[in-house]
Amino acid sequence: MTNEYVESVIKSVIKRDPHQPEFHQAVREVYESITPVLEAYPEFQEAGILERLAEPERVIQFRVPWVDDQGKLQVNRGFRVQFNSAIGPYKGGLRFHPSVYLGIIKFLGFEQIFKNSLTGLPMGGGKGGSDFDPKGKSDAEVMRFCQSFMMELNRHIGQFTDVPAGDIGVGGREIGYMYGMYRKIKNVHGTGVLTGKGMNYGGSLIRPEATGYGTVYFVEEALKDMKNTSFKDKIVGISGSGNVAQFATEKVLDLGGKVITLSDSTGYIYDPDGIDRDKLAWVMDLKNNRRGRIREYAEHFGGPVEYHEGKRPWEKQMDIALPSATQNEINGEEAQLLVNNGVMAIGEGANMPSTPGAVEIFLQNEVIFGAAKAANAGGVATSGLEMSQNSARLSWTREIVDRRLHEIMINIYKNASSTSKEFGTDLLGGVNIAGFLKVANSMLEQGTYA
Repeated sequence: MTNEYVESVIKSVIKRDPHQPEFHQAVREVYESITPVLEAYPEFQEAGILERLAEPERVIQFRVPWVDDQGKLQVNRGFRVQFNSAIGPYKGGLRFHPSVYLGIIKFLGFEQIFKNSLTGLPMGGGKGGSDFDPKGKSDAEVMRFCQSFMMELNRHIGQFTDVPAGDIGVGGREIGYMYGMYRKIKNVHGTGVLTGKGMNYGGSLIRPEATGYGTVYFVEEALKDMKNTSFKDKIVGISGSGNVAQFATEKVLDLGGKVITLSDSTGYIYDPDGIDRDKLAWVMDLKNNRRGRIREYAEHFGGPVEYHEGKRPWEKQMDIALPSATQNEINGEEAQLLVNNGVMAIGEGANMPSTPGAVEIFLQNEVIFGAAKAANAGGVATSGLEMSQNSARLSWTREIVDRRLHEIMINIYKNASSTSKEFGTDLLGGVNIAGFLKVANSMLEQGTYA
């Protein structure tokens, strides 16, 4: 359900930035689902909260020149969108991928506002990145790019202003190179300015695992509450094979589930025997160290393993699907296939991996739908915990960080569930409304310019 005000705001967003479909999709998904709140609290409309939320506080675009191993000058674009700081400093990852352009960064930054709000931690929403592709680049080339990127980005970030982290294409290697350059330029050991750092210089235990673990924790709580079941003995399909997919697989194994698929941009593997811990360790080495392709899994393990070139894993039968690759990776047709094959829950490990048509099919068929801004909030939640440790000059144990992460994910689910009941919506509506209310009330209380 929507109303005239919401539709007019969405139309104005599209008119203002007509070539940013991912951003339009993100705005529509949130705004259409919060209609019950706007009807209950007309002051949000009177204060123009929706118009203000849809416009970033600041957009920074810059060139990133760097020299490749052949001595040739290359130039990429860099972005940082500082979207909303009503509840805390801007917080959100950096994505290095050839698909990156301003619309992608704005969609991610907009989603980040509500995701960060749901964690309960004082973090605003921001996002950044570049159209640079780390794949196929040497470590020296990646280092030179990251150093050049930080030569501009350093002007706009700080532990009380904007705290970037990693995203697709940005892992511990890239964060390390950027932090080293930041420290050199600023002449400070500002460990709170980036998260996802190495343990030797201010990083947090569980941070690499956090997004994957958190997605599974969220879905586990939803399964327990809505279906009176758990991951134990469930068949789980996971897309992607990077950080999120790897650690979601690990946590599913911890909880007694069986993971049968992983993928990358070339295709997916299906292992009917299940991806056990030894196979997962092999995948981690393949992807994190050798930087190979997932098809090598099928070549290495053979037997019943299938490799499907150019396809996604949603054609296989599974009880639970954890899309953990990229945006819009499940379309309506694939969603219907999942439903027909008996899927009971979706946990979005990636950002907005389900198209609007797919989401509609999941909701119509009463599939548990863990939207990304809730289900994959574990990464930024643990980044917030890393910031807390940096501020206190402390390093918490693995058990403490994991326990706090687990608590945050359970609280996100409970908050979304109770909010959905309060406003008579589904779980997706509860997620969006719960995230929106904290930010909207903060903006209202701080006045016109917040």
